Amino acid sequence: MGIYEELVERGLIAQVTNEEEIRNLLNEGKAVFYIGFDCTADSLTAGHFMALTLMKRLQMAGNRPIALIGGGTTMIGDPSGRTDMRKMLTREDIEHNAECFRRQMERFIEFGPDKAVMLNNADWLLDLNYVELLREVGACFSVNNMLRAECYKNRMEKGLSFLEFNYMIMQSYDFYYLFQHHDCNMQFGGDDQWSNMLGGTELIRRKLGKDAHAMTITLLTDSQGKKMGKTAGNAVWLDPDKTSPFDFYQYWRNVDDADVMKCIRMLTFLPLEQIREMEGWKDERINRAKEILAFELTRMVHGEDEAQKAEASAKALFGGGGGGDMPTTELTEEDLTDGGADVMTLLVKTGLCPSKSDARRNIQQGGVTANNEKITDIAKRFSADELRAGVVLRRGKKNYQKAILK
Repeated sequence: MGIYEELVERGLIAQVTNEEEIRNLLNEGKAVFYIGFDCTADSLTAGHFMALTLMKRLQMAGNRPIALIGGGTTMIGDPSGRTDMRKMLTREDIEHNAECFRRQMERFIEFGPDKAVMLNNADWLLDLNYVELLREVGACFSVNNMLRAECYKNRMEKGLSFLEFNYMIMQSYDFYYLFQHHDCNMQFGGDDQWSNMLGGTELIRRKLGKDAHAMTITLLTDSQGKKMGKTAGNAVWLDPDKTSPFDFYQYWRNVDDADVMKCIRMLTFLPLEQIREMEGWKDERINRAKEILAFELTRMVHGEDEAQKAEASAKALFGGGGGGDMPTTELTEEDLTDGGADVMTLLVKTGLCPSKSDARRNIQQGGVTANNEKITDIAKRFSADELRAGVVLRRGKKNYQKAILK
């Protein structure tokens, strides 16, 4: 089985422009491909994880990745899948975020001569002359076609700024530039990017001729990655200071039963033979599949030791223990009142509840436990000695935190 056939079996392929040529290039290790990452935050998220693992798979098969940091396109903002305009970032913020992305990517991709390369589209987009760009590139785009593009549909009713309208042209120009200067012949992205990506393919064809078009191949991954990595409205980050290894593990441990095998196929490097054997798992074995998923992904992001700690902590917690290395909030004597602290204060201090009124509501609804005992009294207090030993608080089924007095 070639790498292309493996990607198909893992459910990673959504649409392609020329399947036969794509298959041959990838299976022969002759693809030079890029994936773009707009740096809108100072950490990659679990939603980027599919792209990172895809790059790694293709590199292992002999193909060359280009990790394209969107230092230029981030200054415009991608309207795809959004109902409002993105927050405008300063150039300094974008440069900081780009450096954070670089450090995280190096855990997955092997960079160096004749290996992967990391580029920043700010290096060419920010130096473009607007009038020259309009003359060179603008004539290649039909406004009518652009307005029909899926990436703009969600914004037309609420209003699409002219700034964002340029995003397709900027992304298309990236492929055009990379094709000319870095021998890039393939691009990957989520299926919500299809219109933007076809724009790049068409630009190369119109500017460089039909012969060039034979080497400009657009291949699309499933947009499932866009749906991953968010829980309770918050992103699940790859940075351990923003999402702890324990929380990262727990996120994947708690995926829906219907999604666990899909995630294992798409995101892990487990052999397909092993995955096929797991397809029929039901009931308690589904929970085992979730543990395998959580451990494999935590190991890839945070290392073997952190994955083992997260797994042990989760098992200790569900087995009635103290949860070992679970996320911890350290308290000081200043946090105590009359030699202790009440449960509502602890829920707020640990971040499990945003306010005491929310803490009260969760307790009254039976959704709070402390050291595996349900809390029914909103005035429940814990002494300084109890807090020094550590109190494991849980809100709902998936939110945990240990409060400990140092």
